[in-house]
Order: sequence, then C-alpha cells, then structure tokens
Amino acid sequence: MHHKLKYILLFLLCFGIQAAFAQYGQVNRARPLSTRDTVKTQRKVSDDELLDSLRKKEDNKKDSVIFSAKFIRVTMERFLSDSTQTFALDTGIYNFENYSPLTDPRHPRISLGYNGVSQRSMLFEPDQTIGFNTGLHSLDVYAIKPQDIKYYNARVAYSNLTLFNGFGSSAEQVFKIIHTQNVKPNWNVGFNLNFNGSRGFYSTSSVLQQNVSDVNAAFFTWYQSPGKRYNLLANIIYNNLKAPETGSILNDTIFTGKSNSLFFKNSAPVRLQNSYQQWTDKSLYIKQFYYLGRIDSLNKGKDNSKILPTQRVAHTLFVQNSSYNYLQTNQPDTYNVFPDYYYSYNRSRDSLSVTHIQNEFSYSFYLRSKSVKFVKNEVKLDLGLVHDLYNYAQYVSDTVLNQYGYKYIHQNKMQNNTFQDITLKAKFSYRFSDRLGLEGDFRQIVQGRDFGDYFYGAKLNVAGNDKAGKIILEAYSQNSSPPLIYTNWISNHYIFHNSFQNQKTTSASFSYINNPLQLDIKAEYFLIAGYMYFTAQDGGIDAHPAQLSNDINLLKISVGKNLSYHSLHFDNYVVYQKTDYQSTLRTPEVYTYSNLYFSKTLFNVLKSNFGVSVRYNTPYVAPSYAVGIGQFYNGPDITFTSYPVASVYFKATLQRTNLFLMYDYANQGLQSKGFYTVNRYPMQDHLLKFGVSWTFYN
Repeated sequence: MHHKLKYILLFLLCFGIQAAFAQYGQVNRARPLSTRDTVKTQRKVSDDELLDSLRKKEDNKKDSVIFSAKFIRVTMERFLSDSTQTFALDTGIYNFENYSPLTDPRHPRISLGYNGVSQRSMLFEPDQTIGFNTGLHSLDVYAIKPQDIKYYNARVAYSNLTLFNGFGSSAEQVFKIIHTQNVKPNWNVGFNLNFNGSRGFYSTSSVLQQNVSDVNAAFFTWYQSPGKRYNLLANIIYNNLKAPETGSILNDTIFTGKSNSLFFKNSAPVRLQNSYQQWTDKSLYIKQFYYLGRIDSLNKGKDNSKILPTQRVAHTLFVQNSSYNYLQTNQPDTYNVFPDYYYSYNRSRDSLSVTHIQNEFSYSFYLRSKSVKFVKNEVKLDLGLVHDLYNYAQYVSDTVLNQYGYKYIHQNKMQNNTFQDITLKAKFSYRFSDRLGLEGDFRQIVQGRDFGDYFYGAKLNVAGNDKAGKIILEAYSQNSSPPLIYTNWISNHYIFHNSFQNQKTTSASFSYINNPLQLDIKAEYFLIAGYMYFTAQDGGIDAHPAQLSNDINLLKISVGKNLSYHSLHFDNYVVYQKTDYQSTLRTPEVYTYSNLYFSKTLFNVLKSNFGVSVRYNTPYVAPSYAVGIGQFYNGPDITFTSYPVASVYFKATLQRTNLFLMYDYANQGLQSKGFYTVNRYPMQDHLLKFGVSWTFYN
C-alpha cells in the first residue's frame, strides 16, 4: 500500500511543479531547530555498521543501511556565538501547513491579500536594531538574510524539494530547493533556491505586473579546521522581489453588495494595472572565528557534542547592495490613488540604491572551571567594534530637453550621501549554576551619522527542576534615529523633509516556561517616547510621516497552552494588548489561535494528523496603504467586523516525504463573505491547498 502512496505523491509533486511554472516564466526570516525525524523506523544499527555502510557504498558494494536524517547535523550562526554545536535535522510536520510568513500562528500579519505582497505585523512587535534604517520593510519577510542561513554537517548529500500550491488555482505558488553536502569531512557547501509566483485572488489575470514574482538564491559554506579551533561561515545571497501595487480593486462592497450581482474575481478591475514595486538585494557575508587557549568539550564523541572555547577572536565582513524601485507604466491616476505628482502624471521610476559595507571585530573571554559536566560559575565577556560605511542615492524619472530641444526621459539623481557609523558592543553573562544566569547586552554608536543611538538590555534566567519550569526577566532601553523615509525622501508622488527626534523605547517583561505542562506565559510592558508613524488628514490620502508628542504605554500578555489526551491534541495561543493610543497603533486588542487535531498512523506507515485550526482577532481600526512608498498609514477611521477564520487540514509523513492537504478559510460564507485586514484590500478566499516536501539522502 505504501508503494502506491509514493507513486501518488510523485504524481502530485510533478503536476504541482508544472502548474506552478507553466506561467511563472511569463512574469518578471526562523522556526526553532527541532529533533523530529520522519524516516520510517528501521532496525537499530551501531555507528560502526553505519560507517561500514558508507565505506561499502564508496566501493560500489551493496549498501545494507538506508540513509536517514541521522547523517545530517544542522546549526545557525546564532548557535555558534559562544560555542560550536549542531542539532538533529528537522524533518517533522509541525506547522508544515503554515508555510506562509503571513500565517505564522504566533506572529500574525496583515497584508494586501496574499503571500508575496506588502505586509506588516498585526501585533505590536518593535524592532530592536539601531543605526541607519531606510524605513522600507513591507517585503522583508520574503527575503533571505544572512542570519536566516542554516549550515550543515552532512555525512551524505542532503536535498529537499518543497512545493506549495492551490488545486485548480494559481493564487499561491511556492517552490523551494535545498541541497548540501560535505566536500570534506570538515567542509560543507550548499545552496537554497526559492520561487514565489503567486497571482492572488482578485487581480486581473491578463496583466503581468499584477503577479508576485520572487526569486531567492543563496550559496553557503561552513569550514571547520581539523583541530576545531578555526571556523568560517560564508554565504552569498540574491533576492529579487516583485510585488504588485494595484491600489486595490475598484469594488469596495464585494462582501456587502447584493449576492445576485455579477462579479468575476479573476478579472476584477483595479485602480492601477501597470504598477508594482521591485526590490533587489545582493550580499556577501563572511564570518571567521578562532579559538585561543584551552578548549573544553561536552558529550565528546557524540552527535550532540559541544565545543566550549575559553577565548575567541572573530571578524565579520558584510557587503550589501540593495535597490528599492517603484514603477508605474503609462497609466494616469484616474482613481486618485496618489495625493499628487511632482514629475510625471502617468509614469514613475522611483529608485533608492543603498550600498552597505560592514566590518566587525570581536574578542570573547570565557572563565569556567575545568570540570564541564555541567557549567557553573562561568563568566563570559564579548567585546566588539563595528564599522558601517553607507552610501545611498535616490532617483526619479523626469522629462528633460536635450541640446537639440527634444524631450526625453531621464533618471535624475535627487540626493546622494555617504557616511559612516562606529558602534561599540559588549555582552556580559554570568552563570551561577545550570539554573541561574545573568546576561547583559550593550550597543552604542559612538561616532557617525547616527551618533547617540543605543540599545541596553539585561536578562535574568531562573530555572527550577523539570516540573517547576523556568522564569525569564528581561528589560531593555533603546534610542534609535528616524528612518530615511521619515526625514528625507524624494519620489514622484511623495516628498518629505522633516526633522524628528529619536524614538525611545523602554521595555520590561516577565516570562514563565514549563515544558512538561506545555505552558508558556509572557507579560510585556512598553513605554515609547517620540513614536513615529504615517498618517493622513481626516478622510484624506496624503500619507505623510508624523511623530507623537505624548508617550505611549502598552501592555502585552501572551499565553500558550497545549493540551493532549491520547491521540487528541489541542494547541492554543492568546495575546492581549492594551494601550492608551489604540487608534494610533491600530492593532487588535485580542488575538487567538487554536489548533485541534488527531494523530493517527494509517496503514502502519502513514503518520498523519487530521485537524482544524481557527484564528480570530477583535475588531480594530484598519490602516490604509500608500502605494509607491510601501507604508501602512492611519487613514480613514474604518473598523471592519471580525469573524473567525477556520481551516481544515490533513497532513502526514511517509518515509522521507511530508505532505498536507488543507481547505483554507473553510468557513467563508457562513458568517461573512470575506474579510479585510487593510482598508480596501480584501483578504484571501477559501482555497484548497496542498504541499509536498520530498527529502533525498544520497
């Protein structure tokens, strides 16, 4: 029976890839590492037998062992900050159906309707970075960044193909490839390649500019010297993100109009047919670190071994060139999407180019006893110096006269600036025992354009026994400069010249985590001074930056609780937010996510889950969206009625294959015809989706 299922899965994968890319050629950031393995249970063999199997394969002899995830170890840069450690490969199906960054159960997002278009967080989730910031982040979640790269130690070649698609629909189409292998026992190379060709639910299907067309490519390598003292992490990343900027469909009453009126979603007219934003990003990232002095080891000789240095020196080089473009092609603003135009009424070629070169030097010192059975009375000190060199230039398209008196279109450079920032960094931690630890994080820009920016943070970890759980107390203070788009911006439809004060954020939080009870609670308080946001006149579309003169207070409480009874599971997550400026922040007061599912092994080989998930948030004043600058702003005071969004799904794993089948937004039409998260932009319709992830070890 399981052989038949494999052939069915192979057919679905081939069919989905053909559907996803038949039209793709026509168009122009981290889940936690897990230890689940979906490989079918085999006879347990010793490590010597596994090594013998590898040797036999190399000698072209018959192989008696099926390769599995046991041969693959994975890590990320953040796990190598103070030691060398790897983790088992995650081949599980937990959250497999929530493949889109818009539907992360614990980090929900509002958007213009579907995967690949402009978005922002639904909940209040402040950024903790300092220094230069363009202020353009509406497509960030679709890009690969250096900190997102996973590095592998693969004793056999590892490949993974993943496809997400809709049955009979091109509304969402995502395809991903991962391949990695060791060229030497201590040297790994690999690449990531992602495609997103989603077309949405309401776009005019005959207009190419209204299709998402994303390409992400990354080449990565990890080298570790035979003596375990030297490590090199490197990656080259290319992102090309294209998202339509239609100004929304013309019909603003699709969910409230008469049901007998004719309305064809695929051909629904929009306000701007030939309008889109395209972001490109090219970067090189190289991090090298060397361990000095004594090296300690935990679990030596085992897969979960951990290298603990006593001193470390490191250097990081990061070179990036980013381009943010908005294009409007030969179409006048008939429906008043823009507040005005400054250079051309029917054509825009707005461009911002940013080049960033960063060098970071750091030294780390670790003081601990020679006994490492469990680490206690350990002191860590990290000192770093960061030099950032930036150049940015902004261009607009204008019609000018040449020397012969003829008009021609020319890209005018409106501003060009080069500057630098120097940042001092320090991290301190003291582990009193394996149950009590104190950490500090300090970052201060001491010279340059953003002089005075800082981030000071502290954390206290208090853990009891396994049943008692763990308490985490955190606090931080942040002072950050205004983003570029808030203070100095020139484009065809928007020009801003402002002088704002730095935004200051102070936060304190309490967390309680109890793994045996499957319970986590977090209470956060934020005090924000000089909050910056985009707004408009009452009922207007003149989006512009503003700064609040009063302080904002916000309380955020998050609770996650999972329940299990035999094969029945009920996972829940609830967030409560309360602020004295709800109409300014424009976020819901309550957000909930629940997932009820039943686990069952079918035909003795198909480990599966049947379930239903429900999302809900209380009504809130919906933000509007400014086409051309990618900003959500406080426009008309419109509050949409809110109803639960339910999805029914089946997901399973068969040997090296994961799959799911889901009817997303299954309750559409029961309580409402649809819903909004942003003014004028309808969200997704109900859709039958499927996903297949196929893993190869060879």
